Amino acid sequence: MIPGGGQPNMQQLLQQAQKMQQDLQRAQEELANTEVDGQAGGGLVQATVTGAGELRALKIDPKAVDPEDTETLADLIVAAVHAANENAQTLQQQKLGPLAQGLGGGTGIPGLPF
Repeated sequence: MIPGGGQPNMQQLLQQAQKMQQDLQRAQEELANTEVDGQAGGGLVQATVTGAGELRALKIDPKAVDPEDTETLADLIVAAVHAANENAQTLQQQKLGPLAQGLGGGTGIPGLPF
């Protein structure tokens, strides 16, 4: 309900929506430029992803490389990338969550990961 019982000011609503859209775009750009890490095997494998989930780097300690056991190395890589992506999702929720709430909830908004 509008305080005072008046009609909503459409110009004001449009300005608020435009500001929220700009804030969302700025937050998404910041996420794309922010890197987070994940690791597995006690740091034997480290993955770096952006806040948007793009894999940027993968470091493998030579101790993790056993030609007789490539499955373990593959599992460590998958686990490190998974951990980095979980950290990216946490960052997304921190950056985009408040904006989504301002847009009316945080559920059902196309393009948002939550």
